[in-house]
Amino acid sequence: MTTEHSSKAGVSVGIDHQVRIDQQQRYEQWLADIIQVAAGFPGHQGVVVLKPAAGQQRYCISVRFSSQQDAERWLSSAERTTLIEQVKPCLAVPENVQILSGIDYWFEPINPQSPHPVRWKQWLLTTAVIAVLTMLVPLLLQPLFALLPFLQWFGVRHVFSAAIIVALVIYVVMPRLVPLLAKWLFR
Repeated sequence: MTTEHSSKAGVSVGIDHQVRIDQQQRYEQWLADIIQVAAGFPGHQGVVVLKPAAGQQRYCISVRFSSQQDAERWLSSAERTTLIEQVKPCLAVPENVQILSGIDYWFEPINPQSPHPVRWKQWLLTTAVIAVLTMLVPLLLQPLFALLPFLQWFGVRHVFSAAIIVALVIYVVMPRLVPLLAKWLFR
């Protein structure tokens, strides 16, 4: 397990499992069980499972926790340790686990052995996205600013716009844009 980035905000535990071809059905039952157990842990915020493409055996699991401490508590729990021991015969290689958060998670390569994109490409992409949003979002929010007088105050208007822009960057734009530009980013 490697810790990529510490954060008091939410973190994702990225887990890669390479499943033996003859163990896929057993693995998927185990996966349903461990997801249910993880959901009972403090700070658990959900899970996303990317199943393998046809002819592949790699499962990518992202488990979201509200804090680094909650993620570490789950990873070191007796419940998880027991469940991991049960699934080991299904795995072709030992699991790969990483705790990820913040902007670095957007640029995590799909294959853990792949190189990370160079920083200037990350900077260029992030700057382009934020530049476009800082021009569009305030313009689109003008009708709302006109309706609610307190949003017309200088500081409030800018903080409100910034919060919308950051939410769009983190939750909408970057998770969709990075995979589309992956060839360029990781070249």
